[in-house]
Amino acid sequence: MNYLHRHYANEAAKQELRRISARYASASDSPTRHKCFISYHGADAQEVLTFVERYESVFIPRVIGITEDDPAINSDNADYIMDTIREKYLADSTVTILMVGRCTWSRKFIDWEIFSSLRRGKVNRLNGLMGIQLPSATNPNAQVPARLSDNLRKADGVDSYARYWQYPTGDQFLRECIEDAFEARQKRHHLIQKATPRKQRNSPCP
Repeated sequence: MNYLHRHYANEAAKQELRRISARYASASDSPTRHKCFISYHGADAQEVLTFVERYESVFIPRVIGITEDDPAINSDNADYIMDTIREKYLADSTVTILMVGRCTWSRKFIDWEIFSSLRRGKVNRLNGLMGIQLPSATNPNAQVPARLSDNLRKADGVDSYARYWQYPTGDQFLRECIEDAFEARQKRHHLIQKATPRKQRNSPCP
């Protein structure tokens, strides 16, 4: 598939993800299905759509992300931006699922969505955070966004707030991963790391 075909296929996937999100906009968390915000790089929209369509019986998807056209993003007030992301994009989700592709680490909006997920404020409530490696990110050492990395368990074995998983192979595994992230809001919130400055621009991704 050439670049132009990939571009149009990704745009079509983004539109379908928005339709799915709108369908669940008024749904509420339940003991068996948590409302999850899906954070992803637009270049991975087709893979993300496949994931959402396969597993939407496991969780309630919210997949509307930040765009360059949003006037709030041009504000100089960082607190206002983060509150807007929470209110407009993360909405009433309780878990953020970061879909990690080859270049996800490079996008500033991904960092902002994670930042807002980990922030308490006047409109912000804490989200559980988990990452899932997409099939296209086949390198087992695929780079993850710095803010996710900050909140993952390190080699010394000390616990962490977030978790990073391989692509799920079944409903029960994914359900358990989401439940772990949901419970982390109460059990592991003291482990959140927030020292990394908010990303100001996209990084080049080869």
